[in-house]
Amino acid sequence: MTSYHVTEDPIKKVAIFGGTHGNELTGVFLVKHWLENDTEIQRTGLEVKPFITNPRAVKKCTRYIDCDLNRVFDPENLGKKVSKDLPYEVRRAQEINHLFGPKDNEDSYDIIFDLHNTTSNMGCTLILEDSRNDLLIQMFHYIKTSLAPLPCYVYLIEHPSLKYATTRSIAKYPVGKEFPPCAIEVYKIMEKVDYPRNENGDIAALIHPNLQDQDWKPLHPGDPVFLTLEGKIIPLGGDSTVYPVFVNEAAYYEKKEAFAKTTKLILNARSIRSSLH
Repeated sequence: MTSYHVTEDPIKKVAIFGGTHGNELTGVFLVKHWLENDTEIQRTGLEVKPFITNPRAVKKCTRYIDCDLNRVFDPENLGKKVSKDLPYEVRRAQEINHLFGPKDNEDSYDIIFDLHNTTSNMGCTLILEDSRNDLLIQMFHYIKTSLAPLPCYVYLIEHPSLKYATTRSIAKYPVGKEFPPCAIEVYKIMEKVDYPRNENGDIAALIHPNLQDQDWKPLHPGDPVFLTLEGKIIPLGGDSTVYPVFVNEAAYYEKKEAFAKTTKLILNARSIRSSLH
């Protein structure tokens, strides 16, 4: 006999976000296409809503106007009194939370797909925030299987200090139909690595050519990581192999992140039976 974890509430509402960062155009193009003709994303019994999350940034083709929209969905910002003096993205986050949340509420959307691009060589990547959520793991496993033989990586950002308040975090995340037990390979964040800097705080070395475009590939202790203008190689320290991601991501210069170290894990999920309205 097979035991199942049964979700009590069926999936009713799904949102697809594009333009959270206004210069990441894949999501913008797709969402605009679906706003004109949503035939290919509609399913019987589901409300599926495509949505441009940061229209001002999209119009200017810039990552954001005042601050990163994908970092302000925390209780402090969502709870601030509405004021024209608030950064535009904080006000926009409050509007989105009202439309698709409220966050951590039973009335929030069940699933939000937030579409992004990166200048790093990461290919198709799914970002996972909870390693104990069977529903999420099952959904990610389904997506990875559907895309095979094309590679699809899972980036686990479950970390006490490195996790951030994302746009998609206002959703509840259940998933429908019946799924047997499954396992997925994920890359869990360990730490973020800044560029070497001089006494003035300026970047003093660049990503080494051997590391450039090597996202998800094993990086061993002693392998070259940075290269100074004087030609000095700065190797990886420590005593363990890591898997770098977001290598030389252009949008992360301001965040002082040259790349993130991850470790490879296997996550298991129980069988799930859920229903769709």
